[in-house]
Amino acid sequence: MAKVQVGSHELHFERGGEGEPLLMIQGMSGTHVAWGEAFLAPLRESFDVIAFDNRGIGLSGPIDGPFTILEMAEDAAGLLDELGLESAHVVGISMGGMIAQDLALAHPERLRSLTLGCTYCGGPGSQLMPQESVEKLAAGMMSGDRDKAIRASYEVNLSPAFRSDEGRYAAFHEMATSVPAAKQTIELQVQAIFGHDTSGRLGEISTPTLIVHGTEDGVLPYPNGELIASLMPGARLETLEDVGHMFWWEQPERSAERIREHALAASGA
Repeated sequence: MAKVQVGSHELHFERGGEGEPLLMIQGMSGTHVAWGEAFLAPLRESFDVIAFDNRGIGLSGPIDGPFTILEMAEDAAGLLDELGLESAHVVGISMGGMIAQDLALAHPERLRSLTLGCTYCGGPGSQLMPQESVEKLAAGMMSGDRDKAIRASYEVNLSPAFRSDEGRYAAFHEMATSVPAAKQTIELQVQAIFGHDTSGRLGEISTPTLIVHGTEDGVLPYPNGELIASLMPGARLETLEDVGHMFWWEQPERSAERIREHALAASGA
């Protein structure tokens, strides 16, 4: 566990493994623990894995005002600077995928490869959270009952097939309660997401790119993955049938292997 000062923000990160650096960028409300050991452990066998908490979330320092996705991308670049890394493989999921898009556009020389998971680019054809999911999450949060809010998040983020095994909920609940996620920060993240639109510029990204999206995504529906792939001629779309938004949680070994293969191929390894 460590912290670095990036601009006016203190960012918490955890680092482990051996190999080329792999920077992991989490999504809305997500912290470093949301990756899960089942996903990170196999990645550490091939990479120097760096998982950090975005500004104002988890164990990173508090914030005092709104921000943009691009500003969070600059946080990621600043973290690489503080760690003495000229470049890294980058994995961004959900909001983290939006951050990774802006990072690739603003600092293409910093990325060795790019993986965009269950994310969104804005613009025509993009789809934010379905109304049914919005209402379920809102009901959970407005209930004032933390467990109801976590259960609602579980139902929205994971596929019906995965949730059919009730025994899987305990690990999700433990993850969701182990590290703080300030409600004010989450609200500011939502504002930042609404302002995100890289749709007209994705074709400028030349970094080798893998796009991963589950067909049962209840947060950012699967057509977002298809749209991003169509706007990035050199990218490859990996479709995960019957998998929900948190694909790395549902299929950690498969997800880690796809990312490993993609990153190593980009490096010529």
